[in-house]
This record gives sequence, C-alpha cells and structure tokens, in this order.
Amino acid sequence: MLTDDERLDYLLAENLRIIQSPSVFSFSLDAVLLARFAYVPKKRGRIVDLCTGNGAIPLFLSARTESTITGVELQPRLAGMARRSIEFNGLEEQIDIIEGDVKEISVQLGYEKFDTVTCNPPYFQAHEMSDKNLSEHMAIARHELHLTLDEAVRSASQLLKQGGKAAFVHRAGRLIDIMAAMRNNRLEPKRIRLVYPKAGKEANTLLIEGIKDGKPDLKVLPPLIVYGEDGEYTEEVRGLLYGNEQ
Repeated sequence: MLTDDERLDYLLAENLRIIQSPSVFSFSLDAVLLARFAYVPKKRGRIVDLCTGNGAIPLFLSARTESTITGVELQPRLAGMARRSIEFNGLEEQIDIIEGDVKEISVQLGYEKFDTVTCNPPYFQAHEMSDKNLSEHMAIARHELHLTLDEAVRSASQLLKQGGKAAFVHRAGRLIDIMAAMRNNRLEPKRIRLVYPKAGKEANTLLIEGIKDGKPDLKVLPPLIVYGEDGEYTEEVRGLLYGNEQ
C-alpha cells in the first residue's frame, strides 16, 4: 500500500485516511477550505476536481455528497497515490481518478457535462520561485509550469453545464487575475471569501465561486481567520479540520 516515504494520515472530520509524502505531495489547509466552500449537489450530480494532487479534495467532498466525483491529475505518481487512498477508503464506486492534462480534459470527459468543478491550481507563475529546493513533483503542483490560471479556468468552464458552479482557491494577490479569467470564460463570480492568517494581517488566500453564464451579483462573505492570538487554530478552522466534536 505504501512506498518510499509515504505515510497514511487521518482526515479527522471525515473519518477517512489519505496517503501522503513529504517529498512528493501533501495537501494543505487550502484544500480543506476549498472543499468546505464549494457548492456540491447532495444526491445526484457530477463533480470534477482539477489539479487533484493526491486526491484530498475528492475525499473531503465524498463526505458531503453522494454525487460521483472525478479527480484529474497530470502527474502519474500523485494520481497513483490518490487511487490507492480511494481504494483504502472503499470509495471506488464514487470517486474516479484520471491521469491527464487539465488543458485537454474536456475532450476526454465531455463538454458541459458537470454540475460542479473545484480547482486548487498552481499558485505561482513560472518565473516565480517560491522555493528553489522543491522536488519536481512539488514544483509542478505549485508553479504554472504546465498549467496557467487562465487555462485552468477555461477548462473548468468547458466542463460545466450552464448554471453549473466552479470554485477555486488561490493567492489573494491574484484576485483581479482570477476574476478576469472567470468572466472571460463565462463564469460569473458570485461568492468570495478572503482568508487571513491572523486578525489584523493582510489576506493571503482567497476562495471564489462562479456560475456559468450567471448574472452579476457578487456576495463578499465574512473573513476567515486561520489563527487566533494564541497561535492556535480558530474555532471555525478547528471545526473544518477536526469536526464539530473537537
């Protein structure tokens, strides 16, 4: 089941397990926030998660919906980790992982077939080096080496039915870029929430959701604060990570 430096971690709020690797890929808080933020049909529907990595977002979403979920991942090693996690949790009937290029995936999956698309795309443009010591796997996941923000948004729109919803998580500094990309690709921004590391600090993350061919009417949701003054997770974030009983 596990290879090299992989480990089996708990997704506590969902009572699931996930395969992670410190040298290859481990999901971040951003994946948790996106999976909680995104609209998902409860019963019947079709969901796609683009840039799925090791399958964290499909696993999180599986606890919220009975809809089928497809994860799309370019890197074979990450796609393999995602498939093994899904098998470990017995979710093969609900979640499918496809190894493929997000830019071309609508040709394979079909145009305008899905109700919801989620995407945690690479945050840094190709010329930005967030960390020179990144492994190849992490560099591809974090930097726009194979997929730009515009390309990710375009693919999301192509997959969505009219009236379907696409949700993204990204750096707060790319707010204008992502809103422009969404409108250029028929995704009207409808909900946005900014994430702050602490109260009084600048936002560093954004969550945004749009409706395909929706009417203009953007709702700005209350801020989400990650850490309290004591350096511990806030009550809201603790609930997202560990469930309401923690």
